[in-house]
Amino acid sequence: MLTRRTTLAFLTLAAVSLVPQGLFAQQHSKVIDLTKPNAPLLRFYIGTYTKGDSKGIYASDLNLHDGTLLPPRLVAEIENPSFLVTTPDRKNLYAVGEISNFADQDTGAVSAFAIEEDGSLRLINQEASGGRGPCHVSLPRSKNFVMVSNYGGGSFATLPLGEEGQLAPATSLFLHEGSSINEGRQKGPHGHGMYLVPGSLLALSVDLGLDKVMIYRILDPKTGEMELNDPPFISVKPGSGPRHLAMNELGTRVYLLNELDSTLDVYAFDPSTGASEHLQRVATLPEDFVGNNTTAEVYIHPRGQWLYCSNRGDDSIVTFRIDHETGLVLPIDRTSTFGKTPRHFQITPDGRYLLVANQDTNNIVVLEIDQKIGTLKTTGNQILVPNPCCIEFLP
Repeated sequence: MLTRRTTLAFLTLAAVSLVPQGLFAQQHSKVIDLTKPNAPLLRFYIGTYTKGDSKGIYASDLNLHDGTLLPPRLVAEIENPSFLVTTPDRKNLYAVGEISNFADQDTGAVSAFAIEEDGSLRLINQEASGGRGPCHVSLPRSKNFVMVSNYGGGSFATLPLGEEGQLAPATSLFLHEGSSINEGRQKGPHGHGMYLVPGSLLALSVDLGLDKVMIYRILDPKTGEMELNDPPFISVKPGSGPRHLAMNELGTRVYLLNELDSTLDVYAFDPSTGASEHLQRVATLPEDFVGNNTTAEVYIHPRGQWLYCSNRGDDSIVTFRIDHETGLVLPIDRTSTFGKTPRHFQITPDGRYLLVANQDTNNIVVLEIDQKIGTLKTTGNQILVPNPCCIEFLP
């Protein structure tokens, strides 16, 4: 059975909603002493919902030596940039605009930015996302196009990129049809994430409303033009509500996080054909959990040994050990996120820290990863950011 790790720090940080924000920042947020020479800083960008005090995309820096953070700064004013992705060459950032009307069309938006030397963002252009409420954007390693998932529109789109990183209109647009058994959340399709399979021309599109992971095959790697694969999808247990997924380096194991029933499915996957086999289903919650919960994000540690999932409601990160031979997972730890509604998290490229964005308590918290066993512990470091919902490291 999973157990929550309780510490004095947890009891202190869990009281975030009871402490005035200004006082909380003074007492519990650590920032970097810039007088220290050669501090190893890792820049990251923060997507938000622009309700309340948020104005768009923010940036901060993580000190890789001690896990402290620089105060956040606004780098681009834009509406609801709820998911971000940066290019490996550090030149561009792409953000979805999770809105329902763009340029007088029934669609959301995608924005292309140039990353300036000081970390600020300069808007290059915007294009229609191909559906209402885009909630996810990803970038293949070729960086020739972006893949966008539209939650409200129930669609997926690919948009080519120009030489300067500018967006072009979509070359492929897939509008899904159908429903599943959860009447409140699955009356129609809801695109939630699109991922390129490593070393393959296949892309996996996660649809929460249909309880399916659709499989597409890339026809033109330069433009992102795609077609439906044969087999066309991976079936998921009705009512699961698949949200996001992670894959191993070879693309032979797919780890699918289900939002509505708080489970993780493991599939064997053939990256050349798209054939799959269900191997395992595990819960992200302990057996004695009482209350409402939805999962949010899933990532594999850079070393491939551990997998992490976030729970919204339980407000925790669950750590799983990945079996090297089979790819199956074993839950080994469950840790507080020290805030409410951990919508997104990211792991630093060196695998040492996990940063989690707590949307409803307006804080980004730094957790340290034990390099021997993969479990998490608090560093006591955090910053306050209004409505954070995505963290994206600058490579």
